[in-house]
Amino acid sequence: MEQEIQLNEHNKAEYPPIHTAGFNPSLNDVIIYQTEDGEIKMDVKMEKETVWLTQAQMSELFQKDRTVIGRHINNIYKEGELYRDTTCAKFAHMGSEGDQKYETLLYNLDVIISVGYRVKSKRGTQFRIWANKILKDYLIKGYAINQKIQLEHYQELKDIVRILGNTLKNQEQLTSEQSKGLLAVVTDYVYALDTLDKYDYQQLTIEETTKGDRFHATYENAMEAIRSLKGKFGESELFAHEKDQSFKSSISTIYQTFDGVELYPSIEEKAAMLLYLVTKNHSFSDGNKRIAAMLFLWFMEKNGLLYHTNGEKRIADNTLVALTLMIAESRTNEKDIMVKVVVNLINQNN
Repeated sequence: MEQEIQLNEHNKAEYPPIHTAGFNPSLNDVIIYQTEDGEIKMDVKMEKETVWLTQAQMSELFQKDRTVIGRHINNIYKEGELYRDTTCAKFAHMGSEGDQKYETLLYNLDVIISVGYRVKSKRGTQFRIWANKILKDYLIKGYAINQKIQLEHYQELKDIVRILGNTLKNQEQLTSEQSKGLLAVVTDYVYALDTLDKYDYQQLTIEETTKGDRFHATYENAMEAIRSLKGKFGESELFAHEKDQSFKSSISTIYQTFDGVELYPSIEEKAAMLLYLVTKNHSFSDGNKRIAAMLFLWFMEKNGLLYHTNGEKRIADNTLVALTLMIAESRTNEKDIMVKVVVNLINQNN
């Protein structure tokens, strides 16, 4: 039986709850899965446009001991293959007697697939095929996305952004460079909305990007670049002082592959992920945002993409400052949308 965690002030922040705007988590959001041989039948939780299983369910599905499943999951997170805060969540429910609140840990399809590969289970492949079909049907039927509402508000959203941009641009009191940079993000983002095939702004596409790296970032050459920055901002002994091994992980993550295919195949995607990871991981005791912005420019320049043919930067300095601040203030479940915003502001359409 899956371990249940009694909700209290000490553990309720350890794992993020499952939440999706406009979608109420409920035990009724369950689909029954049965293996092809009929040996296994289980209830599969559906939420946040993916499916979720407990460790106990994965143990049953893959016919492996619960401790084996737990060890693989821990290694997946330890090796940086997946991030716990976006793939693991807790689901609150009442005990059998209805007088105690408990929380059960669930893991999404990314974790399930990864564990399936590690235990070399044919059932993992069968489950993935089934889950993808179910999720496709789920989306088409509109249970995960209310398409009608998105259509109604799409043009209104674009108009509001344009009006806001024009109004702020004409205000004489807007003198802060960071405010102007934030404005540039908002107004430039309108073009991305115009190119969407889907109307949900959180479904930005990655397109018009540059394949084939001219330059490969490593921990060593990145640290060399950071040391040159330290010469400029060396007033603090803590500046660029590594707190842990997370910076090495950030560098390796942008070149991560799955089944031989790069997860971030373009230069723009790698640059955006580098900016995001260095900003959010807080790998250094001081200067994380400055280091992140510098490494972003460094990576773009080394790959020959920092400047247009006319010598103008693809992204203005104040826009980069604003983007870095936005990333720093964003929630972890907003990672994908933040990365896609950055890519759409530096791709070949700009």
